[in-house]
Amino acid sequence: MATSVESSADVVDGFDTEDPRAVRRAIREGRHRGFTNGLARHHVQGNLVAVPAAHADDFEAYCRANSQALPILGRSAPGARDLPALGEDLDLARDTGGYMIFRDGAHVDTARDARGVWRDDLVSFVLGCSFSFEAILQAHGVRLRHLDEGDVSAMYVTNRDTVPAGPFAGKLVVSMRALRPADAIRATLVSARFPQFHGAPISLGLPSDLGIADLAESYGGHGLTRLEADELPVFWACGATGQIAVRHANLPFCITHHKAHMVVTDLRLPIESLP
Repeated sequence: MATSVESSADVVDGFDTEDPRAVRRAIREGRHRGFTNGLARHHVQGNLVAVPAAHADDFEAYCRANSQALPILGRSAPGARDLPALGEDLDLARDTGGYMIFRDGAHVDTARDARGVWRDDLVSFVLGCSFSFEAILQAHGVRLRHLDEGDVSAMYVTNRDTVPAGPFAGKLVVSMRALRPADAIRATLVSARFPQFHGAPISLGLPSDLGIADLAESYGGHGLTRLEADELPVFWACGATGQIAVRHANLPFCITHHKAHMVVTDLRLPIESLP
């Protein structure tokens, strides 16, 4: 079941890209193999972290102590691959299209399908993702150049420590969007209303404040990293912080989503109710 993942953005067969159920089916069947930020734009997407049940309470405590980076959208029962509150027929082991598999804190494989390594004691957490607020920002007139160019937001590991809980600790990860000053102000005001998607930015315009020496050196090696003359780098806390934490914990086994391959849920974003 473990098939390697490439960073392809190909859509192999037609499907309704705005229907989260159709999106999940297309991912599951291999008809969509790319990132999910351009899909189901009116629905919530989330990060995935699946840890052994013995460590689940500590990981939940870690998320709650670092809730701006790791807002919990859902927690599964041990061994369950579904989360009915988040999606009809959602299969957490097949529907992101990209999984990072860790053993003893080391990344040992990346797979399209995690059924072959899924364990009966895994507890899955779906955590808020900044992909969810991008459609909201656009509804407020914020230009997101990375979307215009068919890219994703870049991520960076910062110099800021998270609050530890049990074996979980590590540095904060942020996502960055290149925004014009007026859009940066608007994005700050709008995103602050949505703590379930990381809330307001934690830093604007000063990468060095976060220990980021070079925007070209992104975490995972992907995303828009080049600024234009009239743009500021705007940084939000990021759910990839959870990947750093599980590596720090040296868990015997763990699964997370692969970069920009998110859990697409049936939960609707509040776009229609926006002024």
